[in-house]
Amino acid sequence: MTDRRVSRSIEIDAPPRTVFALLADPRRHPDFDGSGTVESSISGPARLSLGSRFGVAMRIKLPYRISNTVVEFEEDERIAWRHVNRHRWRYELEPTASGGTRVTETFDWSTALVPVLLDRSGFPTANARGIEKTLPRLKALAEGR
Repeated sequence: MTDRRVSRSIEIDAPPRTVFALLADPRRHPDFDGSGTVESSISGPARLSLGSRFGVAMRIKLPYRISNTVVEFEEDERIAWRHVNRHRWRYELEPTASGGTRVTETFDWSTALVPVLLDRSGFPTANARGIEKTLPRLKALAEGR
């Protein structure tokens, strides 16, 4: 975690367009969130694109709302959004030889306004655990299980 990024990957037996459709629909985020922090109240467009803004009801001990902006967007390949502190959640999709998708989810706090606060907060470790739970949920949804 020395570069202020933590990532995990998984292979999904579905094409990139299927996986990307889930990621680009903010109303589906509670369905695959493994951290237990994303709640079902989502505001914003039905489908994200570069520059889209969407709000999410969250809960870490207490409920709160966070606003996100899509800052990276390549159809069926990559999507990332940033929070108010400017750290990012990124998903990168690579097609596999078998017709599936290798998905890498990254929590990137190298872009944060005050990254040292996140360094000391424990969020990077907690977010790594969340990613490890999120990816299997995303896999199950994309594979229709």
